[in-house]
Amino acid sequence: MAKDTKNKVKSEKKEKKTFFKDFKAELKKVTWPTIKQLAQKTAIVIVIVLLISAIVFALDFAFENGYNFIITESSKMINKDQKTNTTTDENQNTASNETTNNVDENAENTNNEVNNNATEGNVTAE
Repeated sequence: MAKDTKNKVKSEKKEKKTFFKDFKAELKKVTWPTIKQLAQKTAIVIVIVLLISAIVFALDFAFENGYNFIITESSKMINKDQKTNTTTDENQNTASNETTNNVDENAENTNNEVNNNATEGNVTAE
């Protein structure tokens, strides 16, 4: 059993050494850009990032203002409707109050007439 673990450890060390040798060999095959190419490609990336940022900012600004406009206009319309409904309710309340007052006055007049008739009847009875 000890031999098996020793063999595993040796094979793992050998694999690590082989990996790093292969890694180094692959890095030597890479063609690295020149300073001029690196500067050009970096500038291109920065310009593209700035353009996309400007587009996103413009869209965000437009959508936010559009949303605020819609909210403002809809709240104005709702307030207008509520004022109209309030005015209509006030008119209806005024009309119903007038009707109630008229009914109350008619009832009061009727009670007065009954009382007057009753008083006259008492007077005539004497």
